[in-house]
Amino acid sequence: MNFATLILYHPDKQSADVPAGTVEECIQKFIEIDQAWKILGNEETKKEYDLQRHEDDLRNMGPVDAQVYLEEMSWNEDDHSFSLSCRCGGKYSVSKDEIEEVTLISCDTCSLIIELLHYS
Repeated sequence: MNFATLILYHPDKQSADVPAGTVEECIQKFIEIDQAWKILGNEETKKEYDLQRHEDDLRNMGPVDAQVYLEEMSWNEDDHSFSLSCRCGGKYSVSKDEIEEVTLISCDTCSLIIELLHYS
């Protein structure tokens, strides 16, 4: 959505002769856009949002194939990530930075998904 479209929904830009219901819809749309911008306009919150969307997508793909503890995965010093071989020959991989945020990991080759567990 571009800036000109956003202005259309701004409460101060609503005409006095527009029905109240339409004004309320525009205000609600403006609030939704503002909230989205606050999340997506910040790199840290955008990363969290993207990870959550990815995890939601994985949950919708199918059931979890296995539960794996981080300690069962191999550390790769070159790219600072943990990985685990999949039965298809592909691999599950998670970066060191994502460990605390990610719970579901998809294979890079097939549709299998594992759940990453942490000892508590």
